[in-house]
Amino acid sequence: MSARRWLALPLAFATLLLLAPTALAAGVWRWPVVGPIIRGFDPPTSPYGSGHRGIDIATAIGSEVVAPAPGVVSFAGPVGGSLFVSVDHGGGLVSSYSWVSSLLVRKGDVVGEGAPLALSGQGHPGVSPPHLHFGVRRDGEYVDPLELLSAPSVVGIVRLVPVP
Repeated sequence: MSARRWLALPLAFATLLLLAPTALAAGVWRWPVVGPIIRGFDPPTSPYGSGHRGIDIATAIGSEVVAPAPGVVSFAGPVGGSLFVSVDHGGGLVSSYSWVSSLLVRKGDVVGEGAPLALSGQGHPGVSPPHLHFGVRRDGEYVDPLELLSAPSVVGIVRLVPVP
């Protein structure tokens, strides 16, 4: 790790301490990609039990994945041959982005809300359409990301028809 990155680390954590109360507020995070949810959160009954530890958001392969809130990249790299990113937002919150096609950040990078993290990939192996798996942990426990995301925009979904 370069000296510049080591010097930035204490500043990053100081910034997170200041931002932590905002990060905990419900409904304030931006969406990491634009698209409909194709699979919702299904909490596991035990730490190693079955379930779906996040939401799947349909999006084209290569879509820009952005940080939903400020934080520090805690992981960016391969796991079992696929690319993943995690961001520590402070206040016990960590977001994760699974099966991305390309990384745009490195561990230790400080990111602001809307900062590019990665490009989306295929999503869960064998599942169509292409999507981003987006997960959130609070104090190590997976929670429904919808609790933190702002209301989605209806622009492009709702079409107004003139009244005769």
